[in-house]
Amino acid sequence: MREDILIMRQKEVKRLQIIQKVLGRQINQQKAAEVLRLTDRQIRRIVKRIREEGEKGIVHRLRGREGNRRIDSKVKDRVVGIYRKVYEGFGPRLASEKLLEREKIKVNEETLRLWLIEEGLWKKRKGRKEKKRSWRARKDHYGEMVQMDGSHHDWLEGRGPRLVLMGYIDDATGRVHGKFYDYEGTQPAFDSLKGYVKKYGLPRSIYLDKHSTYKVNKKPQRYKEWPFRDEEELTQFARGCKQLGIELIYANSPQAKGRIERLFKTFQDRLVKELRLEGSRTLKEANQVLVRYLPKFNKKFGVAAQRPGNLHRSVFGVDLDEILSIQSEHVLRNDRTFIHQKQRYQVLDRTRAERVMVHEYLNGRMAVKYGKNRLAYKPIDERPVRQKTARKVKPRRPFVPPKGSYWRDGFKLPGSLR
Repeated sequence: MREDILIMRQKEVKRLQIIQKVLGRQINQQKAAEVLRLTDRQIRRIVKRIREEGEKGIVHRLRGREGNRRIDSKVKDRVVGIYRKVYEGFGPRLASEKLLEREKIKVNEETLRLWLIEEGLWKKRKGRKEKKRSWRARKDHYGEMVQMDGSHHDWLEGRGPRLVLMGYIDDATGRVHGKFYDYEGTQPAFDSLKGYVKKYGLPRSIYLDKHSTYKVNKKPQRYKEWPFRDEEELTQFARGCKQLGIELIYANSPQAKGRIERLFKTFQDRLVKELRLEGSRTLKEANQVLVRYLPKFNKKFGVAAQRPGNLHRSVFGVDLDEILSIQSEHVLRNDRTFIHQKQRYQVLDRTRAERVMVHEYLNGRMAVKYGKNRLAYKPIDERPVRQKTARKVKPRRPFVPPKGSYWRDGFKLPGSLR
């Protein structure tokens, strides 16, 4: 038996001390059995073994021996070799799942973690002390509140452009929806919301941060005509959600919307590895992988709502293309022209409108409206140059002093003024 195995544990030291008192006739075997919570028969066995072997007799006979259910070293070498070649950087749990899914090798995550630590491929992580915050329970119903955010990360690990994941997670069930975009802005926010609404319906509320896409953060301006505004200034996204009847709840800190933040932390580990295994290099390929990945993720990590019922509202009869479009109001001049994005346009229909609304749709089309009526228009590439006409200048008539004026008399003053 190895020397390090002979090092007694605290429980064994306590047993030895009690047994030594039995051997010294300080207490009897029945009392020792009560203290150690063992049977009299087991105490007699231990006493006999210590008399024959000494103090090392207190150590269990199976210590130091390999288990009967141990995994063969060949399996261990194969798993570690596959991990070095394919799954390097994967956490033990994710690597265990991928080994079963792709390689058909079943290894417990804790066993794999110990193997990786032994080989120097994984390090023990010390727990971080985080600031204590008040806990908020999940919402009761599915669709009652959805948390939304954009995650900027090198999802393709340098194989392609940096992408932004626009993610949605239901607060009650943890069901996830998302899509990759090139940037975080109004059009990606509209497009991702449109995809969520078409698939699940209109949620009751959305919990999100104070990004300039979602909330106007500048201080309200004071005008000379009135000292304050009756209505709050809205971004395009906030205006669209208001028309859809979706309440926007703004978080004051990232920790407040911790569910979506923890989701992104998980995705930046698991989803990045998934994209690596699939060899994704472009935005299109990343979205294709995400479409296949999300159903499996929702099935694995989704939970049931506390109360039955779906609070998502139907989108039947709702024109999503019209509402989820960038709408800009412009002044219509007397010649029925207006300027949008530094481009001049000519309205072809006759109208008495003083202002028109320009709609920019997600598919790139543009429409000009006055109320519910669409107006025909065309871009003006060159502004017509006004023809300059020669101005007729009338000859200046010489000034003639009136009669009786002293100017007529050779600049001589009248006698009364001399």
